Amino acid sequence: MSLPPGPADETADAGGVARVSLERLARGAARAGKPRRSRDAPTPPATMDTPALEKRIGKAITKAIADYDLVVQGDRVMVCMSGGKDSYALLHFMQRGQRFSPNRFEIVAVHLAQGHPGFPLHTLRDYLARSGVEWHIVERDTYSVVQDKLQPGQTTCSLCSRLRRGILYDTAVRLGCTKIALGHHRDDAIATLLLNLFFVGKLKAMPPVLQSDDGRNTVIRPMIYVPESHLVEISKRLAFPIIPCGLCSQQPDMKRARMGELMRAMEELYPGALGSALAAIGDVQGRFLLDKRLWTTPRTESDRHADAFA
Repeated sequence: MSLPPGPADETADAGGVARVSLERLARGAARAGKPRRSRDAPTPPATMDTPALEKRIGKAITKAIADYDLVVQGDRVMVCMSGGKDSYALLHFMQRGQRFSPNRFEIVAVHLAQGHPGFPLHTLRDYLARSGVEWHIVERDTYSVVQDKLQPGQTTCSLCSRLRRGILYDTAVRLGCTKIALGHHRDDAIATLLLNLFFVGKLKAMPPVLQSDDGRNTVIRPMIYVPESHLVEISKRLAFPIIPCGLCSQQPDMKRARMGELMRAMEELYPGALGSALAAIGDVQGRFLLDKRLWTTPRTESDRHADAFA
């Protein structure tokens, strides 16, 4: 289950900067013609057969787990299931990893039923019943709370995610889970970085592992290296019974959706751009930023020559 950071998910102003930028990018791509793939450009997932695609995704998840010690011996991992493609993929690959990992760990799948009208809960229940893992459905009517508290024109994501997060944190403690696994992927991390950059004034993305403020819970994101395009493709191949979020889909022109469009346009114009963006999140060079808290040593002559526009 994805828990998007709420503050950045406000409704975008009509005719805002994001829309103008997207239109300019599209015109630029049209003028440049279809870009040729370089040797470093990613292989389109649609060109891979299903075993190769599964291996590619599994390798990215394994690397993230190894890089940040996301899952260790004896962990009891609560996999949050929303019914979206990302949560299905997360459960699938966590089960796949369970078969091959040298670390023995347990999986507990949990869905929070939030009282959305018309939500086909039986679809997810049937899938979990066939999955072979321990699973639980927790019922809390957060939908009514969100509808009651928000004013017309406000987006629901911030309040909805806070309510959902608190319930899931409590559920993890109750079930004795040592980790809470969320289905955020590479593109989510980059979109969060851009949202914070443009609308919050902070350089902040999504960490692969995060300790809750009260210290009771550890949140992990095993798919942080996985491109969304790979998850879209594998969800089609494996025929996950995807359930769209009716609450989110009723909110047009959200900033996060606009960032997604911008990122797809960039990747089309410059294949490999999103991979480079993810690498940048993991290679922060504080001496070339304006945050004085990161200035631990004086700038040298070699530093000045390293400036992009020196």
